[in-house]
Amino acid sequence: MKFMDFCAGIGGGRIGLENLGMSCLGFSEIDKDAEVTYREFFGNEEKNFGNLMKIDPNELPDFDFMVGGFPCQTFSIIGNRCGLDDDKRGKIIYGLAKIIKAKNVKYFILENVKGLINHDKGNTLKIVLELLDGIGYKIYYDVLNSLDFGVPQMRERVYLVGIKKDLIDDTFHFEFPKKSNKIIKIEECLIDDTELTFDEKLASYQTFLKYLQNKYNKDKHSINDLVEEDFQVIDTRQSDLRIYKNKVPTLRRGRHGILYVKNKKFKKLSGYESLLLQGFPKDYADLVKRKIPNSKLLQQTGNAMTVNVIEEIGRNLIMAIGKNK
Repeated sequence: MKFMDFCAGIGGGRIGLENLGMSCLGFSEIDKDAEVTYREFFGNEEKNFGNLMKIDPNELPDFDFMVGGFPCQTFSIIGNRCGLDDDKRGKIIYGLAKIIKAKNVKYFILENVKGLINHDKGNTLKIVLELLDGIGYKIYYDVLNSLDFGVPQMRERVYLVGIKKDLIDDTFHFEFPKKSNKIIKIEECLIDDTELTFDEKLASYQTFLKYLQNKYNKDKHSINDLVEEDFQVIDTRQSDLRIYKNKVPTLRRGRHGILYVKNKKFKKLSGYESLLLQGFPKDYADLVKRKIPNSKLLQQTGNAMTVNVIEEIGRNLIMAIGKNK
């Protein structure tokens, strides 16, 4: 099955589908930094068709399957919640629908933040579902947590699966996967050997000490207690310090305040480790180690789709299609 990768980011969705034996014909991504990383992973053969809102569908190759993580900031509780009124990002779903219809795409998987479900009291999701139904697709959607799919990351996202109506009959049934048999332990992800130790030599460490004494954290934590257990994860994003065991909080584009303990010392979560936490295979992560700046990798993985989740959704869809033939 041939597919195209829209709002591709660094290709998490692509790897998920390629793991199922599908082949990519091209992609669409406007972030030039993300494209650099994408090219490191996949080479320079496929064309980047750029801004999908400006694509002439007639210039695209024919393909069976679309995967896309359309911009989520406009629906996120972290963002400004403008939704479909956001001219730059909220309208992207209309561009995707135009391409889906024009290219007579058979199947698609789209991803967005959980906030899409309740945005504008559910009206935004209703409009999206009506749009996709109106161009001829049976739509299924669900909220899945990456934590249930083998990666040690708490990441809830809404996934929409579309199947062209004239390809199925009334007996067709698709179910979202509940979990994956693949398990990646946190100690398999927190393996970056670059020097990202967080200690008293850094000015940010002194800020951290003050943070431990603010009104939310005062007398709750000591440095000795925090470094006692290896692979304990510490999130300093909120005013109150949050501690996680065997998992990390949601990776986001602007979230750089995650620490963890290794060999009784604090370390900063690196971009390389973030890739592994998103299910990117180690041989892919190795391709960009020391090539892509750490800060950029952290941003890009925060925007990426979790490989394992897309793979399991795709697997269930292929099984449902096979049973319907």
